[in-house]
This record gives sequence, structure tokens and C-alpha cells, in this order.
Amino acid sequence: MSPSAATAPAPVELKTPSALDIKAQQAARPKVGEAGVEDYEGNYKFAPIKEYETSRAMSTRYFKDMYERAVSDVLIIGAGSAGLSCAYQLATERPDLKITILEASVSPGGGAWLGGQLLSAMVVRKPAHKFLEKVGIPFEDEGNYVVVKHAALFTSTILSKVLALPNVKLFNATACEDLIIKVGHDGQQRVSGVVSNWTLVTLNHDTQSCMDPNTITAPLTISFCGHDGPFGALSLTSTLTSVSFELTSILPSLSGAFSVKRLASAGLADLGDMRALDMSRSEDMIVNQTREVFPGLIVGGMELSELDGAPRMGASFGGMFGSGIKAAHEAIKFLDKYQVVDGEVVGTV
Repeated sequence: MSPSAATAPAPVELKTPSALDIKAQQAARPKVGEAGVEDYEGNYKFAPIKEYETSRAMSTRYFKDMYERAVSDVLIIGAGSAGLSCAYQLATERPDLKITILEASVSPGGGAWLGGQLLSAMVVRKPAHKFLEKVGIPFEDEGNYVVVKHAALFTSTILSKVLALPNVKLFNATACEDLIIKVGHDGQQRVSGVVSNWTLVTLNHDTQSCMDPNTITAPLTISFCGHDGPFGALSLTSTLTSVSFELTSILPSLSGAFSVKRLASAGLADLGDMRALDMSRSEDMIVNQTREVFPGLIVGGMELSELDGAPRMGASFGGMFGSGIKAAHEAIKFLDKYQVVDGEVVGTV
């Protein structure tokens, strides 16, 4: 028998990769170039940068904001729960307004990062829970009140939403050292803005030579500086022992109730002093009495208790939301009433 003929190997089929195959392979590879390399298997690499680029990126934006906000439509002092609620309500209802917030602390939020006595949950009496629904904060319904599982959930959410609004600018670590009070178009004195400074400068006026402040002009200032005491919204003295008694007596912005105390020291208002705690009465009073207390100045939140003698409200936060919203409504009425040129009221509409 003759041997069988050798079988020829089958030809190899060369497959040309499709465009989709190439795209998939490229997507699977670590991305290189200006975007850096996002590879969590030990080859993560950031895009290149020079040190001066970070300096320029920060300083150009910050000082551009300072330049533009030297004249603002509305100035809010204090970024606690009332101030942030006011900013959100006002900025969303009136996106045409240039709203500037000043907060003396590095970390905005005031006392709203925790509930009472350093506990986590935040209690909100109805109907203020409607603001939580508007902002998108979940809660447990307990009948007459609701509970947010952690106060920081409210504060972080409202803060992020306020900062994302294009017509709002927050300057934190910035203290108000005084009010601008000028004679207006009608011959009456009115608040026309604030005297500002970086908080660390404000805290060291007694350790250095004169360090003059800056100013922000606005037809309307809204103040939410908290009640007096170690946890006023603008109080830093409880943790900074280097600040002298003389300094805190000169600069009320470091001990809470800044605006109303400045009016009182100028002989333009009489303080009522905050009464002892009565939660049931306090929240209604604070919301309903939030108002323009002096031409060009709306006061709300617990700072108002130092002017009106309202009771302290304790660890219930609905009054802060409501006061902030009421202040926003009052601000809109104010701005619809007056004619403003370069941040100053020049007449009525």
C-alpha cells in the first residue's frame, strides 16, 4: 500500500480588526497625555503642573470675585443654617441678583453640623420640613416634626447647592469688622454695606500695627450672626485664647449678634437681650419677626433674639430655615421698592 499523501495545514485566517475592536482596545489601555494616567494597578499618574499655575488659578479667581463683589446686590453675613437657607431661597427665586455671603469661620455651617449636645440627628418642626423636601434632604416623619438622620446631611447638602448657584459667592474666613452707615437719598441714615477683613487679620489687630480693612457696598445687608455667647455664628474667641477681652469688646463680629450690637453701640438701636429657652414660643417669634430692623439691614435667626428679647430655641432647626426664607421674601420686597445705582439706594421705584 502506498503511503497516504501528507495533509496540507489549513490556511490561517487573518482577521482585520474592526473600528469597534480598535476603540475597545484603546479604551482598555491606560490613558496618557495631558489628562494623566488613571490606572489603579500601580501606574496612576497625574497630569503635569507647575507650582505657579496653582497660585495663579486660585489668586486670579479670588481677586476677580473680590473686584466684582465689591458692589453686590445683597450681602448676607453668616453662613449658618439661616444664612444658607436665605441664600438658597433668594438666589433661586432671583437668579439676576448678585448675592455675596461673608462667613468668619473657615468652615461654613455655623452650629448646624450637629444637633443638640453634640448628638447627630436634626429635629425640624413642621411646616419647615417643606424646605427639606425642596432641597432634597430625606427625613423620618414623626408627626409634628421630622428628623434628619444627621445634621451634617442638611448642612453639606444646602451648602453644596448654594455654592453651585452661579449668582452666589461665599467668602469664608472673612469677618465683618463694621457696618457702612451713610445718609441716604431721603436724609435718613441707612446701612450701605460692610467693612470686611480676613478673619486672621481681624484676630490680630492687637498684636500688629494698624491693618486697615476692605469694604463691600450693597443696598441691602442681611445679618444672621447668631446669638451672643461662645457659639455665636461669628464667634471664634472660645477656641482662640490669644484674643484679648479688649479686642472682642471692640469687634462684636467675634462674639455673635454682630449687626445689632453695632447698631446699639452707635446709638441706633436698643438691645432686648435673648431670653431663656422656650422652644414652642421662640421659633414662631424668630420667623415672624424677621424683618428690616434698620434701613438697609434685615436681621434674622438667633441674632434677632438679642435685639427683640426673644427666647432661645434650643436644638430645633425649623425656625432657622423659616427665618432665612422670610428674610429672602423681605429682601425681594425691598429690592422691588428701591432704585439702586452702583450698589447704593438713590430713590424709590
